[in-house]
Amino acid sequence: MKKRSISVFLGLGLVVLGSLWLLQRLLMPKYMGDIVEGALISEYYKETTDHDVIFVGDCEVYENFSPITMWEDYGITSYIRGSAQQLIWQSYYLLEETLEYEKPEAVVFNVLSMKYDTPQKEAYNRMTLDGMKWSKSKVDDIRASMMEDEEFADYVFPILRYHSRWQELTSDDFKYLFTRRPVSQSGYYMRIDVKPAQTFPKPKKLANYEFGENSWKYLEKMRKLCEEKGIQLILVKAPSLYPAWYDEWEDQIEEYAKTYKLPYYNFLELTDEVGIDFTKDTYDGGLHLNLSGAEKMGAYFGKILREEFQVPDRRNDEKIASVWAEKCAAYYDMEKRQQEELDTYGYLKMFNSDKE
Repeated sequence: MKKRSISVFLGLGLVVLGSLWLLQRLLMPKYMGDIVEGALISEYYKETTDHDVIFVGDCEVYENFSPITMWEDYGITSYIRGSAQQLIWQSYYLLEETLEYEKPEAVVFNVLSMKYDTPQKEAYNRMTLDGMKWSKSKVDDIRASMMEDEEFADYVFPILRYHSRWQELTSDDFKYLFTRRPVSQSGYYMRIDVKPAQTFPKPKKLANYEFGENSWKYLEKMRKLCEEKGIQLILVKAPSLYPAWYDEWEDQIEEYAKTYKLPYYNFLELTDEVGIDFTKDTYDGGLHLNLSGAEKMGAYFGKILREEFQVPDRRNDEKIASVWAEKCAAYYDMEKRQQEELDTYGYLKMFNSDKE
């Protein structure tokens, strides 16, 4: 009788836990509609082969470089571990975690996030942290990223944070309860629409142009981690026209790169050489590149990776080539679907444009 009571108790406990888990999955944002960037981080874990190049950083990497172009032109395998407003410590811990899965030839870090020395917004934190698998890197990332009013327990048990989302639930929350459609191609977020660059306001003067102590600390940690692992760290500034990139910031990055003999490419100074046309190669007025611009960047940077850093051509590896053939097919299918939406609606409906 006692054993039966214990079994019933355990059974009820499992039912309760299962129900809470299911409820938690339902209430957590799916990022399948207007803010698909929140789904990027988790897609990495579905990868089946290693990559010779890993990108880390914010939207300036996941919207401005096409891994498919680098593969097709040079046989370079790459993945972009990017997320919206990814802060430098988040880039570091994502890289630390990634190196538990694979060892790339090169790591590419976009330096814009050096401007942030403290946590910024919980919503952006979530788009990086919620998608990570549990590990020491994730725990450290959460602790480094939390705002003052956030609680660690809310990341461990997301239902504590999202329990009030009932009124926000949509059909996507049920449709993508267990599986989600891919939103990227090797971490690249595609947009084929065009909105020519606009005139931005004159950058405001800052009281202090020096990067903060925390930013420098994590850039050092990233440099040392790559050095210890025998990985080439490459610093880049993507060719986004806004937000502003100040000359004073440029001087600091150039000095750091010179001190530690790190390669640094400021693509804002190379747009003509790359062939970027801001009347055609941006989808949001110059903030980010569209597919045309990202493919130009992929072709240009792929050549650098091959010629300057001897990143290998993997196209003769049958297993890798098969995986990337599937990636290419998905890439061109996404391009086709976006073009069909543009032709039908005049805008990309899949991103829930405000024109709807």
